[in-house]
Amino acid sequence: MEELCADFVVIGSGPAGQKAAIQAAKFGKSVIVIEKDAHPGGASLNSGTIPSKSLREAILDLTDFYKHSFYAQNRTLKEVSINDLNFRLNKVLEEQRKMLIRQFEKNGILLLHGNAAFEDAGHLLIEGSSNYRITADFFLIATGSKPRNPTNVPFDNEKILDSTRLLSIDHVPKTLIVLGGGIIGSEYASFFAALGTEVTVIDKREHLLPLLDTEIGMHLQKALTDIGLKVLGRKEVDEISREGDHVKVTFKDGGEQEAEMLLYALGREANVDDLRIENVGISLNRAGFVPVNALFQTVVPNIYAAGDVIGGPALAATSMEQGRLAARHAFGAQTHHFPTFYPIGIYTIPEISSCGYTENQLKELGFRYEIGRAYYYEIARNLIVGNDPGMFKILFHADTLEILGIHIIGRAATEVIHIGQVAMSFNARIDYFIDQVFNYPTYAEGYRIAALNGFNKIRHKK
Repeated sequence: MEELCADFVVIGSGPAGQKAAIQAAKFGKSVIVIEKDAHPGGASLNSGTIPSKSLREAILDLTDFYKHSFYAQNRTLKEVSINDLNFRLNKVLEEQRKMLIRQFEKNGILLLHGNAAFEDAGHLLIEGSSNYRITADFFLIATGSKPRNPTNVPFDNEKILDSTRLLSIDHVPKTLIVLGGGIIGSEYASFFAALGTEVTVIDKREHLLPLLDTEIGMHLQKALTDIGLKVLGRKEVDEISREGDHVKVTFKDGGEQEAEMLLYALGREANVDDLRIENVGISLNRAGFVPVNALFQTVVPNIYAAGDVIGGPALAATSMEQGRLAARHAFGAQTHHFPTFYPIGIYTIPEISSCGYTENQLKELGFRYEIGRAYYYEIARNLIVGNDPGMFKILFHADTLEILGIHIIGRAATEVIHIGQVAMSFNARIDYFIDQVFNYPTYAEGYRIAALNGFNKIRHKK
């Protein structure tokens, strides 16, 4: 067994691990990254964020999805094979992996492949093609999360799948059941509906994505219904079974639903099974994640944790910042607490992005607020590219005019949200958007249209 020493050891090469390792290297520290899988990048690159978003773009492109509005409901859906999708997907993954390896090499970061396990708070054992015992001053657990797979669900890699197994299917199913109306379930459900699959989403809640602003959620459900997706709400699953070449779901109310395949998307949990965190006195919290303080330290001060392994918000973007902040704190650099204000992007079809308060939250807090809306059919850019459904919704204080929340559904939502994010970070008022000139024709114009809509309501009330 080879002995190695480092200032900083990162376990996991996903978004949190990458940014933490690079930040530590920029301080001139010796850094080792441990990755148990053959390819670096973690679940985000290999089975999560990048594959799902690459799959989405390939589906939209190869099916000519956005030509739908020009040719109305009578358009013929272009048939897309799983090989077409996988070719596009693998091309993206290959380039991203090369880029990540170049970044590690450029910053002098040593990447080792193998299974990591804590010996004690100062030593890590690595078991792989070569075995190592690593001594380090600081460690970061950035092993991410994995699908929560209950033992009573008969996963089989063919018909009954989780989000990781779904990427290995050999054909596009004619029918698909998606259990879970959260982000992962809703995204994949919309992807397959766009491919022409008959998709049914089943959840114990009444609506998809209850975290959304209610009005935005209603727009999403309408848009998904228009492409053939069905939602069965307030359903609790009693049993999942494979019946020949189909999957059957039995509900507690006695009902049944069958489909060719089933995606189980009901939660995730920390990916720490082989890490032996108990050897250093770390245990998971009740939600199944590694608990940390505001500085991303575990109960062991020199062992940090960041990213999906600590639970929500569990976004690649937030994980990157968590990892960077953890490394800065470990080496005494000036830092700050993780921001509570950041955008959320949901890559359903249509996509959604939001920043700030929802309308329900403002009601609960007792705010006096007003709403400015801009519908995509009012935006020239949208008419030019296809007249797809969508909306800008800006929530602002009725007295001070300060912007309190921005919610966008429709094409380019995850891109244009950042204009609103920057404005809100400077405590901008709604009239800020009125006084600015936007390129024409662009989606960003929606801010000005929505601002005028909301401001005129205030003016007329006064």
